[in-house]
Amino acid sequence: MKKLRLAASALVLVVAGGLVACAPPESKDKGEKTSTGVNASEATSAADFGGTDMSGLVDAAKKEGELNVIALPPDWANYGAIIKAFGDKYGIKVNSAQPDAASQDEINAATQQKGKSTAPDVFDLGSAVALANTALFAPYKVAKFDEIGAEMKAPDGAWVNDYGGYVSIGYDSAKVPEVKTVDDLLRPEFKGKVALNGDPTQAGAAFSGVMMVALTQGGSPDDIAPGVNFFGKLKQAGNFLPVDPTPATVESGQTPVVVDWDYLNVAETKKLPSWKVVVPPNAALAGYYYQAINKDAPHPAAARLWQEFLFSDEGQNLYLQGSARPVRADAMVKAGTIDKAAYGQLPPVEGSAVIPTQQQTDAAKKYLEANWAKAIG
Repeated sequence: MKKLRLAASALVLVVAGGLVACAPPESKDKGEKTSTGVNASEATSAADFGGTDMSGLVDAAKKEGELNVIALPPDWANYGAIIKAFGDKYGIKVNSAQPDAASQDEINAATQQKGKSTAPDVFDLGSAVALANTALFAPYKVAKFDEIGAEMKAPDGAWVNDYGGYVSIGYDSAKVPEVKTVDDLLRPEFKGKVALNGDPTQAGAAFSGVMMVALTQGGSPDDIAPGVNFFGKLKQAGNFLPVDPTPATVESGQTPVVVDWDYLNVAETKKLPSWKVVVPPNAALAGYYYQAINKDAPHPAAARLWQEFLFSDEGQNLYLQGSARPVRADAMVKAGTIDKAAYGQLPPVEGSAVIPTQQQTDAAKKYLEANWAKAIG
C-alpha cells in the first residue's frame, strides 16, 4: 500500500540517485506555446489552450503523447482503473513510476530529475509534504474548480484536494471477534493481530491512525499522546503486529486487523467477503490528498488534462468506485451524477469530521518522533 511519508525513505533516495546517474534525456515539449500564445507550462485554465470547451487542451496533450505519474499504486483509490481510463480516453501513454513510493519521494524525484523527460508531471501528496512544497506547484483551475470548497484548495489552484476518507479498522470476521470500538483491540482474542499501515513518524496513513485512536482515548488533534499510549498498551498486551499491511497480507490472513483509511479497507471487502470495516464512533478523523501539477512538468498540457479528468464526474466516480470519497461528492449528489451504488457502500460515519490543521500535524509529528519508538519498543 502507498505510504504517504513525512520524510524521505532511504531506498527511494538510492533509486532516485540511480536515475540521475543514468541521465535521462532532456524534455523537449516543455514550454511549447498554445494556440492562444500562452506557454503551456504557464496555462492557468483550459481556456488558455483555445478551442471549444477543452478541445485545445486535449489537442495539446495528445501532441505531447505522454504523462508521467508517480507513487500511484493500482490498488490505491482505484488508480489502476483511473490510469487506464485516462489513457484509453485520450490515447496518451501514462508512465507510472515507483507506484509504492512516498509523498516525499515524489518531491525528491521532481527535484532530482528537473529538466528531464522522466520527471513527474503531477503529484498526489499527503498534506504535510504538499504544504511544505507549494513552490514546486503550477497554479491551474480545473473546469469544476468552483464546486470544490474553499478550504479544500489553494485560491489559485496550485493545489486541490481530490479524494480522501476516514480512518477505519478493517478486520477479518472469520478470524477475530466483531470490532465495534478501538478498546476492543486490547482483548486477548486480538493477540498478535493488530497492524498499522506503516510507521507514524514517516507514513501519513499510520500517523492518521494514531491520531484517530487518540480521539477515542480522550485526546484531540492537539494531543496525540493518548493514541501513542494506547499503542503502547497494545504492544504490552502482545496484540500489536509490526507488519506493514498490504492486500496480500490481508488476503493471506497475516494481518487480520488493520488500522487504515476506509477506502483501502473497504477495497478488501471485494476480495475477502469476511473482511469488515468500521469507522469508530465519534472518531471521524478525515484526510484528503493533494493533487498538484509540477511547475517543471515535461508534459505540461497532459498534466493539465489529467487534472481535468480527475476532477470530472468520470474521474471522481472512479475514485468512488475505489471506495475513496471524492472531493466533489456533495455537488455530484445534488446534480445526480454520483455513482449511487458505490456511494451507498461507504461505511457509515458517526460524528463530525475532524481534520487536523497543519500546525496540529506538525506538533503531533514532533511528539511521535520523540515518543513512538519508546512506546512500542
